[in-house]
Amino acid sequence: MENRWHRTAFITATCIVTVALVALWLWHSREPLANPPRSMFPVRGIDISAHNGPIDFDRVAADSITFALIKATEGASFKDPRFLTNYRGARQAGIKIGAYHFFRFDVDGTIQGINIINSIGNLPLDLPVAIDVEEWANPGNISTAVILDRLDNLVSHLRRSGMDVMFYTNKNGHHRFLSRRTSDIPLWICSFPETPPAMDWRLWQYTHRGKVNGVDGPVDINVFNGSVDEWQQWLTADSTEAATHNKDNVTSVM
Repeated sequence: MENRWHRTAFITATCIVTVALVALWLWHSREPLANPPRSMFPVRGIDISAHNGPIDFDRVAADSITFALIKATEGASFKDPRFLTNYRGARQAGIKIGAYHFFRFDVDGTIQGINIINSIGNLPLDLPVAIDVEEWANPGNISTAVILDRLDNLVSHLRRSGMDVMFYTNKNGHHRFLSRRTSDIPLWICSFPETPPAMDWRLWQYTHRGKVNGVDGPVDINVFNGSVDEWQQWLTADSTEAATHNKDNVTSVM
């Protein structure tokens, strides 16, 4: 009798989980997609990690993708297993490259900075290192004050090491962590499905469900807030500062 009760409870729990997952998938599939016009946002890019699997960057470049933001690290010690492979592929295809780090609320900021620097090393980047600051996948029991202190320590450590930085976040994260900062750090904002609200942003991630040749399955797509000339000016400004720190070229990792 007891075994029958356990089997019934297990089947019921499995059904509940299945229904919840189907409902989540249906809700996600109905999420409206933004469609930023190329006339306003001509410069487009993708952000990727090992989750996206092998990527044909020549096909990506041929699909009018200008830049790729590649996951490098997370927290104190995690290193994305495809970072170097993705870096090499994007560089060889002529795609401009940035790297991003998933910021952990429960890890000292300086330690996270050491992980980033050890992982990227002297690899030249065309865009600032992006710090991904969001509540998703982070513990919820850490105060905002502690999080901001760790974030400041991370930024300070990277800047002392000669790295330019920018922030990635969504609207909730911007309100909680960044809206009251007076900073010259560029913003990469995630906003579905509408254009980001009134804020000074450089990059806009407008979908997690984009389609790009060379990438199997959905991929995040982003636009630069400006013209092609303004994009080139931004790259030039960042590259000039980065050149003083990254004197070695990519030959050492090819």
